[in-house]
Amino acid sequence: MAKAALIQRELKRDKLAAKFAKKYAEFKATASDMSKSPEEQMAARVGLNKLPRNANPHRQRNRCEITGRARGTYSQFGLGRMKVREMAFAGEIPGMTKASW
Repeated sequence: MAKAALIQRELKRDKLAAKFAKKYAEFKATASDMSKSPEEQMAARVGLNKLPRNANPHRQRNRCEITGRARGTYSQFGLGRMKVREMAFAGEIPGMTKASW
């Protein structure tokens, strides 16, 4: 089980990224648009730098929904590898069975 503080930090990042998503996308589009003047592009880069660091969606981490574990998370299920295994053995994931040959 991950520390509660790490889970809360991740939730805070999610909220901040959602709050600034529109502004971030506008700055990013302007900064990479070659038809804009260099001054406008530079102003967009400065605007990106002024946004909070955690507003960047790339700082978000995939975590297990149950345990909060950051590593070994299957994005298809939103669960950590150990929970996927436990739930598959218990038959709680539809269509997934233990391989045997």
